[in-house]
Amino acid sequence: MWRSGHGQLESRSAEPCYKYVSLASALGLAPSVVSLQLIGYMISMKFRLLATILALLASSCGARAQTKYPPETTNAALRYWAAIAEMNKLPYDADAATQKVLFETLNGQTSWSEKALGSILDANAEAIGTMQRATKLPECDWGFEYDRLHRLPTPPVVLFMRARPLAELNALYGMREMAKGESQEAVDAWLAGIRFAQDLARGGTAIFVLVANRMMLPDLHALNEAIRKGQLSEAQKREVYATVSALPEDGLDWVGAWAFEVSTGEDFLQKLNASKNPGAVWEETGMPVPKGKLAAKFGFPPTAPDIQAYREYVLAAQAALREPPEKAKTLLHDLEPKLLALGAVEQGFIPGTQGLNSARTEAWTARAELMQALSK
Repeated sequence: MWRSGHGQLESRSAEPCYKYVSLASALGLAPSVVSLQLIGYMISMKFRLLATILALLASSCGARAQTKYPPETTNAALRYWAAIAEMNKLPYDADAATQKVLFETLNGQTSWSEKALGSILDANAEAIGTMQRATKLPECDWGFEYDRLHRLPTPPVVLFMRARPLAELNALYGMREMAKGESQEAVDAWLAGIRFAQDLARGGTAIFVLVANRMMLPDLHALNEAIRKGQLSEAQKREVYATVSALPEDGLDWVGAWAFEVSTGEDFLQKLNASKNPGAVWEETGMPVPKGKLAAKFGFPPTAPDIQAYREYVLAAQAALREPPEKAKTLLHDLEPKLLALGAVEQGFIPGTQGLNSARTEAWTARAELMQALSK
């Protein structure tokens, strides 16, 4: 046995060599040669085993890294619904004093107050982040049953009730970041808010674009204010310009929303006209069926000439909405006799044109002011 200072450990490692010394004698070999070869062989085997284990571990890690997940969605609407589901403390649930501060902050009448509004943003941080990420996706399909929109089904109503507060929270988030000196985060939030509004406006009818307009205005005003105060760098201004200059002059696709609204209205009128039981069709709206003298007064069910008059008016109004708001205001006023000549049923499927144009005016003005600030 070898002698060294290793004691028991040395003794254990040397014991197995005795039988190989005997074997070496039987073969006529020097014991020291066999022992050294055997020890080398055993060491080699240990390293090979270690290498094999490491290779297996590496391959298992590689397999884990290469796991294929389902493809990411490209539809922003799915993420917006997720953001809405994540909302916790809504602005409208706050007490009157907090709501007053919130409203004044959004409208630029007062500066950001962390004490008054910080907890609302903290409670909705996940929802705001999800919404902002959604705006980076390339498409937005809300998936509504558009042939049933005249019934005002639940999903669009839920969307309207939650999308605007979510947009307001996002605008406030930008104001909070700007107050902290984080101008890039503020710009990112406000530009995301504009894209969110654009995506909502693609939902279809006039009410979508009206709600989207209320969502977008705080972002346009906040960006204008930040530029006026010199809080944005030249690179940030270029980023804002790229987004805002791509918007229509009146901010959103008002004409597209109008066209969709009145076309669905005409489809329903045609359905009433062609039905053998128009009362059953009308019940789909959730409103009482006009009967007797009331039916005659309302022009129920609509006739082919009634539908033609409806079509002529809505097309003329659509042409007016393509003009700048001031000119459109005059044209729409001149069309009022044609509107009043329609039956009550037809009028019920026409959005308020002057109200729509008034909202267009707000968007037109806000965008024009921001573009002017960017040009300086």
